[in-house]
Amino acid sequence: MAGTLYLVPTPIGNLGDISQRIADTLAEVDFIAAEDTRVSLKLLNHLDIKKPMVSYYRHNTEAGGQAVLSRLLAGESCALVTDAGTPAVSDPGEELVAICAANGVDVVAIPGPCALVTALAVSGLPTGRFTFEGFLPMNKKNRKAHLDALREEPRTMIFYEAPHKLLSTLEDLRSWFGGERRLSVCRELTKLHEEVRRGTIEDALSWFGEHAPKGEFVLILEGAAVREEEAPTLEQGLARVEALLEAGQSLRDAVRQTAKDMGLPRKALYDMAVSKNGN
Repeated sequence: MAGTLYLVPTPIGNLGDISQRIADTLAEVDFIAAEDTRVSLKLLNHLDIKKPMVSYYRHNTEAGGQAVLSRLLAGESCALVTDAGTPAVSDPGEELVAICAANGVDVVAIPGPCALVTALAVSGLPTGRFTFEGFLPMNKKNRKAHLDALREEPRTMIFYEAPHKLLSTLEDLRSWFGGERRLSVCRELTKLHEEVRRGTIEDALSWFGEHAPKGEFVLILEGAAVREEEAPTLEQGLARVEALLEAGQSLRDAVRQTAKDMGLPRKALYDMAVSKNGN
């Protein structure tokens, strides 16, 4: 019988965020697949856990994934961890989950630390609907296409960014969305120097232009304003009525259907149609 792949989140900064379930799962699995075994070893030492580890990271997903899958199919259980946060979200672990699902291996996700949800919750921006965009592409053509696709996005947008790229990304956001678009910049979440700056894109550019960016960043960007459609006019309704008349409907039926479909006052539309058609 195949084993189970456990998706085990790790702290994004504060070791106090390790839950008992996270610690228990790491202690009980047969082995751990880690993004960086050196980083994961520090966490295991903190928990006083000794466990065999294998490497699974972006550049070995095919070979590493097959190695993990083989052991799972042989009945072993595995915990997948990243350096920080929840594995398989903006992470090559999604490929391992896919091949496990395709091969009938159970996958269990353990709730825990996640930078994007933490930043969204504290951003002060709408949280009901959002889209996670991860890191923007480095290639200029791909980056432009990505931002173009988001220009009219009404949902709150979440981006990750490294400190040395923050200013250029903020400049791109200003170019595509305007300096007055609201933005919350979350830095070093859960760590000693955690900081949340709420304002506009222009505010963020001004601040970080004078204060060198340090740490890891999550950017929460306000979505585009939803454009309200203009209410249809009686003239537009009349044009619809005439089209229905040409299709063979009676005047009364054409007016009734048009008034219902377009939300127009039936009597006013009928009177206009009678006047126009002389009936």
